[in-house]
Amino acid sequence: MAAAAAAAAAVGGPQPPQAEMPAPGLALDKAATAAHLKAALSRPDNRAGAEELQALLERVLSAERPLAAAADGEEAAAAGGGGGPGAAEEEALEWCKCLLAGGGGYDEFCAAVRAYDPAALCGLVWTANFVAYRCRTCGISPCMSLCAECFHQGDHTGHDFNMFRSQAGGACDCGDSNVMRESGFCKRHQIKSSSNIPCVPKDLLMMSEFVLPRFIFCLIQYLREGYNEPADVPSEKDLNKVLQLLEPQISFLEDLTKMGGAMRSVLTQVLTNQQSYKDLTSGLGENAYARKSHEKYLIALKSSGLTYPEDKLVYGIQEPSAGTSTLAVQGFAGATGTLGQLDSSDEEDQDGSQGLGKRKRVKLSSNTKDQSIMDVLKHKSFLEELLFWTVKYEFPQKMVTFLLNMLPDQEYKVAFTKTFVQHYAFIMKTLKKSHESDTMSNRIVHISVQLFSNEELARQVTEECQLLDIMVTVLLYMMESCLIKSELQDEENSLHVVVNCGEALLKNNTYWPLVSDFINILSHQSVAKRFLEDHGLLVTWMNFVSFFQGMNLNKRELNEHVEFESQTYYAAFAAELEACAQPMWGLLSHCKVRETQEYTRNVVRYCLEALQDWFDAINFVDEPAPNQVTFHLPLHRYYAMFLSKAVKCQELDLDSVLPDQEMLMKLMIHPLQIQASLAEIHSNMWVRNGLQIKGQAMTYVQSHFCNSMIDPDIYLLQVCASRLDPDYFISSVFERFKVVDLLTMASQHQNTVLDAEHERSMLEGALTFLVILLSLRLHLGMSDDEILRAEMVAQLCMNDRTHSSLLDLIPENPNPKSGIIPGSYSFESVLSAVADFKAPVFEPGGSMQQGMYTPKAEVWDHEFDPVMVILRTVYRRDVQSAMDRYTAFLKQSGKFPGNPWPPYKKRTPLHPSYKGLMRLLHCKTLHIVLFTLLYKILMDHQNLSEHVLCMVLYLIELGLENSAEEESDEEASVGGPERCHDSWFPGSNLVSNMRHFINYVRVRVPETAPEVKRDSPASTSSDSLGSLQNSGTAQVFSLVAERRKKFQEIINRSSSEANQVVRPKTSNKWSAPGSAPQLTTAILEIKESILSLLIKLHHKLSGKQNSYYPPWLDDIEILIQPEIPKYSHGDGITAVERILLKAALQSRMNKRIIEEICRKVTPPVPPKKITAAEKKTLDKEERRQKARERQQKLLAEFASRQKSFMETAMDVDSPESDIPMEITTAEPQVSEAVYDCVICGQSGPSSEDRPTGLVVLLQASSVLGQCRDNIEPKKLPITEEEQIYPWDTCAAVHDVRLSLLQRYFKDSSCLLAVSIGWEGGVYVQTCGHTLHIDCHKSYMESLRNDQVLQGFSVDKGEFTCPLCRQFANSVLPCYPGSNVENNLWQRPSNKSIQDLIKEVEELQGRPGAFPVSISSETNLSKEMESVMKDIKNTTQKKYRDYSKTPGSPDNDFLFMYSVARTNLELELIHRGGNLCSGGASTAGKRSCLNQLFHVLALHMRLYSIDSEYNPWRKLTQLLEEMNSQLGNEEQQSEVPILYHDVTSLLLIQILMMPQPLRKDHFTCIVKVLFTLLYTQGLVALSVKCSEEDRSAWKHTGALKKNTCDAEKSYEVLLSFVIRELSKGKLYHEEGTQECATISPVAWSPESTEKYLQDFCLPFLRITSLLQHHLFGEDLPSCQEEEEFSVLSSCLGLLPTFYQTEHPFISASCLDWPVPAFDIISQWCFEINSFTERHAEQGKALLIQESRWKLPHLLQLPENYNTIFQYYHRKTCSVCTKVPKDPAVCLVCGTFVCLKGLCCKQQSYCECVLHSQNCGAGTGIFLLINASVIIIIRGHRFCLWGSVYLDAHGEEDRDLRRGKPLYICKERYKVLEQQWISHTFDHINKRWGPHYNGL
Repeated sequence: MAAAAAAAAAVGGPQPPQAEMPAPGLALDKAATAAHLKAALSRPDNRAGAEELQALLERVLSAERPLAAAADGEEAAAAGGGGGPGAAEEEALEWCKCLLAGGGGYDEFCAAVRAYDPAALCGLVWTANFVAYRCRTCGISPCMSLCAECFHQGDHTGHDFNMFRSQAGGACDCGDSNVMRESGFCKRHQIKSSSNIPCVPKDLLMMSEFVLPRFIFCLIQYLREGYNEPADVPSEKDLNKVLQLLEPQISFLEDLTKMGGAMRSVLTQVLTNQQSYKDLTSGLGENAYARKSHEKYLIALKSSGLTYPEDKLVYGIQEPSAGTSTLAVQGFAGATGTLGQLDSSDEEDQDGSQGLGKRKRVKLSSNTKDQSIMDVLKHKSFLEELLFWTVKYEFPQKMVTFLLNMLPDQEYKVAFTKTFVQHYAFIMKTLKKSHESDTMSNRIVHISVQLFSNEELARQVTEECQLLDIMVTVLLYMMESCLIKSELQDEENSLHVVVNCGEALLKNNTYWPLVSDFINILSHQSVAKRFLEDHGLLVTWMNFVSFFQGMNLNKRELNEHVEFESQTYYAAFAAELEACAQPMWGLLSHCKVRETQEYTRNVVRYCLEALQDWFDAINFVDEPAPNQVTFHLPLHRYYAMFLSKAVKCQELDLDSVLPDQEMLMKLMIHPLQIQASLAEIHSNMWVRNGLQIKGQAMTYVQSHFCNSMIDPDIYLLQVCASRLDPDYFISSVFERFKVVDLLTMASQHQNTVLDAEHERSMLEGALTFLVILLSLRLHLGMSDDEILRAEMVAQLCMNDRTHSSLLDLIPENPNPKSGIIPGSYSFESVLSAVADFKAPVFEPGGSMQQGMYTPKAEVWDHEFDPVMVILRTVYRRDVQSAMDRYTAFLKQSGKFPGNPWPPYKKRTPLHPSYKGLMRLLHCKTLHIVLFTLLYKILMDHQNLSEHVLCMVLYLIELGLENSAEEESDEEASVGGPERCHDSWFPGSNLVSNMRHFINYVRVRVPETAPEVKRDSPASTSSDSLGSLQNSGTAQVFSLVAERRKKFQEIINRSSSEANQVVRPKTSNKWSAPGSAPQLTTAILEIKESILSLLIKLHHKLSGKQNSYYPPWLDDIEILIQPEIPKYSHGDGITAVERILLKAALQSRMNKRIIEEICRKVTPPVPPKKITAAEKKTLDKEERRQKARERQQKLLAEFASRQKSFMETAMDVDSPESDIPMEITTAEPQVSEAVYDCVICGQSGPSSEDRPTGLVVLLQASSVLGQCRDNIEPKKLPITEEEQIYPWDTCAAVHDVRLSLLQRYFKDSSCLLAVSIGWEGGVYVQTCGHTLHIDCHKSYMESLRNDQVLQGFSVDKGEFTCPLCRQFANSVLPCYPGSNVENNLWQRPSNKSIQDLIKEVEELQGRPGAFPVSISSETNLSKEMESVMKDIKNTTQKKYRDYSKTPGSPDNDFLFMYSVARTNLELELIHRGGNLCSGGASTAGKRSCLNQLFHVLALHMRLYSIDSEYNPWRKLTQLLEEMNSQLGNEEQQSEVPILYHDVTSLLLIQILMMPQPLRKDHFTCIVKVLFTLLYTQGLVALSVKCSEEDRSAWKHTGALKKNTCDAEKSYEVLLSFVIRELSKGKLYHEEGTQECATISPVAWSPESTEKYLQDFCLPFLRITSLLQHHLFGEDLPSCQEEEEFSVLSSCLGLLPTFYQTEHPFISASCLDWPVPAFDIISQWCFEINSFTERHAEQGKALLIQESRWKLPHLLQLPENYNTIFQYYHRKTCSVCTKVPKDPAVCLVCGTFVCLKGLCCKQQSYCECVLHSQNCGAGTGIFLLINASVIIIIRGHRFCLWGSVYLDAHGEEDRDLRRGKPLYICKERYKVLEQQWISHTFDHINKRWGPHYNGL
């Protein structure tokens, strides 16, 4: 008990505070104290223990000390009064941990608590950028999300899921059956585990219950302390500082929540317990600090514009009111003064619109309920105050995570949700003021989406906490701060206010969290029902919506271009969509059945009231103000959509929810104004308003907006049209579109409101609008599936589409909760019904294509609907595109050859409620317009187009299709004179009006018009005129007057007090005010009917007289079975025929009249009188047309020229079909090669003074180094175990070999024994074009001065070939002289091999035996030097310097012959690793090896090899003094000849010879080297095989030694080699085990022969290639198995008399220059003398791996997810952080940070650095988070594309869609091919500099 006593003393005694006690004893003390207290508290009477604990906590956890150490809390934080996270806080945390654990270890305690976790929910909380999953198949709420672990452990195969990057953060819903279906739970959360978890023992968490309240209170005190309310908003910095100090405390709480359910329920108790909150925080006690803290809290409340209701008001009289903090009483006059309070606190938001805001606000605020919502907050528990501070501090991430981590506790969830709702208004106020509103919005939604997605919870809060009231009120208040006066209609007197879209609140979308919550709760049926039933709420909501009605008003600029184009329009569209439309769709989704009729009636009622208020507020009568338009009419759209739902789903009678006629007339005005404005905008009448107005017109119809904007507008117009007088409606349309004046029979007219150049497009606009209005059935009877199908067909007809763009373009129901999911089954089934999938194809070198959907033939045939296309196109060019595709289809299928017109499509039947719409087609006004237009077109009046005719015919056809059947023949008798409409038409039925002849028309024309001059038939006498008047002269017809008259009638009918109508009846001859006075009346003789006009049009269109012949005269069947495919596609002629046929079918009279008209021979159309002005415009048009045609022709010609050029010149990628370049075109008889310069166009030989050069691209390459010796492909590592080690790559093996040689032999000799360039070798390629080097220099100069931004850097010498634009960076001079050495050099000579060997040696010794002497500095030699410099600079120094003495000439020597080696080896790889295909392959045709050899040879001859050591002598002479070398041990010896790389020797020998080389010298060198190679093969074989094999061979060979061709028998030679080498220690060292490992196979003669052939093949291949390039000989093609013999005979190794009967033996190619056995023993002697000392290394050097497989990129897994899951969380090995942009190298599998500053070295970021180390400047990286591949090439980079595609053949860049991706093998092959062939630079076009920042 001693310890306990000490502890008690510590607690009670007046000792210094704990923090100052010495540390070591401390831990012991803490544990002991904790144990003691726990024991004390476990006793039944634990009061003493409790007090003791309280006292301890009081001291340990006092917030007083750390922050208040200085005088002022703020300073303390700055001065580190509490230290950083100071000692005191750490101390306090230590205490808490000890106390919680009750004396035990904290970790054991955590484990113990975890054991009691009933883990039914996952609840993992994540922050922004976390990768999560969403499965629509399993989700009940659309916000459902799963963490990756739960997703992968559940079974979602075949589900509609996607991966997404969280924007705001979220939490895992696994295990929560409110949000997702149980079938989707993962294995861990499937078990409802609460039953089998044991009950928590009481004493385990007992301490927590005591300690945690104090801890949380301490935290709250810190928060109060740290928040200083300054005059202005506290700066971010101060808040963050406080938060940093509190980081450990909040993390501690967060860790507690992770202990599981048991601890969470304790925390819930603590956080929600009202009593302990009151005891601790009331600020009463004697503790001064607590009082101060409480006052700070009250100040914070007050400054937030919130009242703290006085305690006595809340609690009654329980407590003495004296104790209440005086502050509360002084600061506030109770809750009553709040109204004034609010106004003053919000005043600063009001800028100029103060008075207005006040008026508005007072009106709203009179409702006391709202007031309390906005301004009163009373905190009753820790949770409530914690949330208050969380808001005050703008939602620090840690706090948010802690609060969310608690959510799996059900009790907490309810309490927290209620608290959240209680603080809702306060959250809005804080959000509005916040500087970081984006971050804050995300955090708010992070919380709210967890709370409100749960229907049960949302319902509960709605009932208990008035959630809906709060939300609507808060939204209303939020928007009130940015209202301005509306300028729509009546600017001066308007009382309407709208939101100002320029305010930050709208521009930055600050309102979105609140709106998103609102949409979220409306998705729950129970909540939405309450909303729809509550009349008060609906009124408030309509009030809110009306703030958006008429916002962002556009006024047409008439004089000059607007100075500043405001971009606010996007804010306006977003606001209407998010704040008005989405809640509307949410509500609509609950009005689907008949039982919900009442809701619709409510909404419609309040909507109409709001609209009426709006019309009154803007003083609207009947004419809209001119030249202004707003695209935002949310009230109209609410009304329209609820009407549509009512008829479609609820079987409501439409008329019961429609207002009176007058209201309908008002309703149609603004939507119609928008339609007319669209036409004006497209006619360029708004150009002075800038581009933004076009942007608005496009957004209005764009796929995400159209079904909340244009669709409801058109539907509303359809409803109005179906109920209003048709004549009134039609005349309104033409008046709105400003084309009334155009609709006259006269050939000239004056338009007072429209410029002539806009007339045509406005007329087209008006007619198109009518066609859309009459034929669109979206809301008039189509089912959802039909709509989906129509939308899909329209989109596919415009262009082939990818699956994702279709999903995006088809307007889905914008409310995500509506249950119509994009990608749902109906979508897929409709898609497969209307479209075919075109799999992605690969054009080598072309762009990567994606999988596309294209319309099926029958869709073009029957479903192509131009009306739908016009409605849905954002860009006008898409309509043209659809027509072009339609035309192409008709041509291809042979249905119609010419230019077709848009087809006429049958419509779905109208819903009965809308039958009235068709009256528009049967009203005289429309018939007069149609008649007039037909006449004008026939008479060729100006400003009419084919498009106009097309629409006119379409309307006539619509009218015929929808005619009232019963009126067909007897209507003629009716139409008495009183119905006669100014004697135009007798009735209103189109069928009968069509045949009505109109004789004379009276028109008003300008006096200048041709009609006036002509003598009218009436001018003879006045009485005859009178008689004419009655005989059917149609009167002057004014649409405007007509509309006025009808309007008057409607008004009179609707208002019984007709006498009070002020508006006078306008006269018939009403003319537009301000119209020119000099109009006179003329009478035109017409004598046509619509039918006769149509028939004449047919003649006009076909260009023949009497072209129309009624088809039924030949074939009476036609009338019975009219649906003829012949008429379904075609041009205007077809359309006219189709219409006439339909007219004949509808009535016998029509049929008879058509026949009559056709019988009369039609007189020719009267010649057109053309005025000079018209002639001018016509000429202009004609000229334009001609110019256009000329341009088309030129372009076409140019395109074909370009195409043919591209085919010849630019075949970059496919090495099969190549055209030989100019290099090799010289004929054999020409002695000198002729080159064309592509810059100056001259051709001539290359001379020393003016050398010609080849355009080349030099690039360093490590592709060769990536060859491996095993067949097994390397896979990309996707688990920790799989790693890639580069031991077996070609580069590594060669490196090891060189360093081994350098350890033991003389450096200069080592550098001749191998080749380098496996890594960082220089590859030279050319496009084959040549240019003069001086031309090139001036070309570079011009590029340098060119300011255009190029994709390459001229300073680095980069350019594009002037002819084919291929990328290049150097010019390789062409060596003067003959290009074809046949004549001189290839005659076989009969010299013996010995003579040739001597000649070779002499030639090598002679320096500069060159036609060009180096001494004379010619241009050519200068160029050769400069290109050599370029070649050296192409690669990094480390890839050139291998010598131990830096800068030694041996380095350059090695580098130069290695360049030749690299290029030969790479060409071999491009040919597939062997020469079986033979032929002068493409690589040969455009190869620059010949030129390259000359340049290298020239430079190699500057270095002479030590003459005493020329390998040639060792190969061809026997040296006498064999033993002399053994003497000098110390000095490093030369490399033994058997260790030399034979191919390197070949290149050295050839490059040391004077050029051009003679063929027989070449063959001689090859023969000599082949003997060495063969011997190396034998030696390697002898080392590989076992001891027994060796002795057997030694024996068999010795027997044959004396036969005649012993030197050509491998057995003899092998046995001799073994005998020679046995003299040394080479075979001694090995134990028996080792043999077993090397050679498990017994060697048969066949396998030996095969081994030797394989050993020699690489050399033969390279040599044959070299011969091919130097001497221009073709390579023979052959089978793989005979490659050896074919190549050896091609090289002249095989004697010509060689018989091919018996099996081929490689040894027969040997031709020993000196006796074989002597020279072999000489070579073996060198080896033996080395192995004396180093047997191991000696053996390693002998076994050369010569069979490298082709290089490949790493093999990738089938499914992208496997890569993503492993790499996106993987830590970087360099900086040990998880990179923001991880990438992985596809060549070697290294994991790197893209753009990461963490791994930057000397200003190079990691990817660039890796590309230099791994690929010598070429890097291929897969970006993990984007699934895209980027290529780095030197200082440039490009995005290559993706090799992973989804099920629809599409890339998913940045993983935006998150659908599963699968490897596309073809694409990966293309990538690999480009890597191997080094063609990245040529094929990929979009390169940019990376400035080392990747």
